[in-house]
Amino acid sequence: MKTRAAVLAEHGRPLVVEEIELPDPRPDQVLVQLYASGICHSQLHQIHNPEARHPQLLGHEATGVVLRRGREVRHVHEGDRVMVTWVPRDATPESLPLRPSTYRWRGQEHEAGVYTWAEHLLAHEQLVLPLPKDVPTDVTAIIGCATVTGVGAVIGSAKVQPGQTVAVFGVGGVGINVIAGAKIAGASRIIAVDLLEEKLRFAREFGATDTVNATQGDAVAAVKELTGGGVDFAFDAIGAEVTTHQVVEVVRSGVLGLRRGGTAVIVGISQRPITLSQQLFPMGERHLIGSLGGSSHPIEDFPQYIEWYRQGALPLEKMVTKRYGSLDEINEGVRALERGEIAGRSIMVYAQP
Repeated sequence: MKTRAAVLAEHGRPLVVEEIELPDPRPDQVLVQLYASGICHSQLHQIHNPEARHPQLLGHEATGVVLRRGREVRHVHEGDRVMVTWVPRDATPESLPLRPSTYRWRGQEHEAGVYTWAEHLLAHEQLVLPLPKDVPTDVTAIIGCATVTGVGAVIGSAKVQPGQTVAVFGVGGVGINVIAGAKIAGASRIIAVDLLEEKLRFAREFGATDTVNATQGDAVAAVKELTGGGVDFAFDAIGAEVTTHQVVEVVRSGVLGLRRGGTAVIVGISQRPITLSQQLFPMGERHLIGSLGGSSHPIEDFPQYIEWYRQGALPLEKMVTKRYGSLDEINEGVRALERGEIAGRSIMVYAQP
């Protein structure tokens, strides 16, 4: 079938919204008409990377409806509402790596993984999960990346416990989900750190108990002063060298023979190598862990996210602060994200059920 997609055709140039052609689904694939897609900061890394593959289809969080399914697909059926993610829903050693899908553009065939900046998607069945009928299809589009990455980092990777303290460096779309996850986990203190006062005010709506503006002094010193020496967990939702150093510095130091130190969790994807001083690591017996996709098992975790949304503990409607009405506005959405104009998450809405 023919559909439209935003194509990264050339480095340094705007995305082109053009027609692509999708083949019939393989036995392990699902054809989805997309309702809405999030605009995620990680796609900016692909857009700005001169070594990125061209052409390339982008986006990895969405909702939609199943139009067709391959004969091996059992968990969703034609007409079912679904969530799209980049994290395999129930991976096994036999199912990985996932075989890519294909599409034709300008007369040539290309491969693609998951992509949601398009009006239709042909995806491996592992990347599609059921969406209950009693929840909306717009704000739930961000579960597939922002929520699974942010909330998952707290619940799945760090396993924050009630009463523990948390700092979050970078409170964009993923960062506010980290904050929401920390509140759900019962953290006693949740400190949001960012460069923009508007985003810090916004973070309080999701559970931040304190805020630190990193442009107004030493953010690490400020967090340590608030907590009497450092937090149990610090999350780097950006992945820059400076923030990675900060989250390692800001967790509480251990005492040799008495207790281990706190845990720094790297959530954002670094674009270059990072060197840590031995005064930070391993001194102080701090832990440093990575969280990719929230260490999630979507077949179990996504229904829990939906339930938290129903209960009001995961306020997705507050997280979505900007809506674009069609795929043709994708470059405007990218520019707004690049300029730091989006508090929370922006989405494109293609169609309504």
